[in-house]
Amino acid sequence: MRFEGSFLNVKPADRLECGICWWVYEPASGDDVRGIPVGTAFTSLPEDWCCPGCDAPKHKFMVLGE
Repeated sequence: MRFEGSFLNVKPADRLECGICWWVYEPASGDDVRGIPVGTAFTSLPEDWCCPGCDAPKHKFMVLGE
């Protein structure tokens, strides 16, 4: 799957930011709103997962720089 602003090579520890509301998905924290366990890589999120901040789909997320 491709994401806005990031084309391939999304690493398991990469943090991704929603391009709509700027909510940040951090694998080290998971997503307790949607029941995603700590340590879940963005690429391992369910296909129907969406941003807890604004309900944007996964493809609206961008990899954050280091």
